Amino acid sequence: MLQTQKIEYHDGDVTLEGFYAYDATIKGKRPAVLVAHDWSGKNEFACHKAEKLAELGYVGFALDMYGKGKTGNTKEEKIALMQPLMSDRAKLQKRIIAALDAVKKLESVDAEHIGAIGFCFGGLCVLDLARSGANVKGVVSFHGLLHAPEGIASHPIKASILALHGYDDPMVTAEHVMAFGNEMTQAKVDWQLDMYGNAMHAFTNPQANDPGFGTVYNKKADERSWIAMRAFFKEVLK
Repeated sequence: MLQTQKIEYHDGDVTLEGFYAYDATIKGKRPAVLVAHDWSGKNEFACHKAEKLAELGYVGFALDMYGKGKTGNTKEEKIALMQPLMSDRAKLQKRIIAALDAVKKLESVDAEHIGAIGFCFGGLCVLDLARSGANVKGVVSFHGLLHAPEGIASHPIKASILALHGYDDPMVTAEHVMAFGNEMTQAKVDWQLDMYGNAMHAFTNPQANDPGFGTVYNKKADERSWIAMRAFFKEVLK
């Protein structure tokens, strides 16, 4: 039986609200997977992914990067919420580590077996979680921003990494992909990159339908990327 609840946690004086999903018929502790939302904030899409992860036997936790109740509807509102974290990657890393710390305290979670997934902006967030040196087993970026932070200390990456990328994504160029691959290789990370043809940014989001902006849903890429994620976590969270 799927159970869900909202959980408040904090990053300093900022109150955040996560969405926690788990299968109550499973006894004992189990691996957890954090879900980092896109630039709009912790929305139904992220919470639904947490539920889907719970159906796979994990604890799913849709985290909050902006603050309790903060979401954006227009592009301008979303940029205003995202930009302070994009321009201060140390702050971004601290914010997502707060979510990791909250998840580790959940009674049903095996704190030694935690992964994370993220979508678009959230993809960058989970990659930065790995870059922070956090003790997570694996992270998956779905059509995420790939560029490394600048001007902050680097740490050994402990996590395995899977990046799922649309070949036609105008927001993440071939140069970005190459730089990411070089970064991961030089850091001696266990990393993979799956690239989907005819797929743009936000290819997992059925609401994405703005070719001029570069965000378009792609059913095949959506399904194939989820299968890739399942296989990845079956390996790294075993």
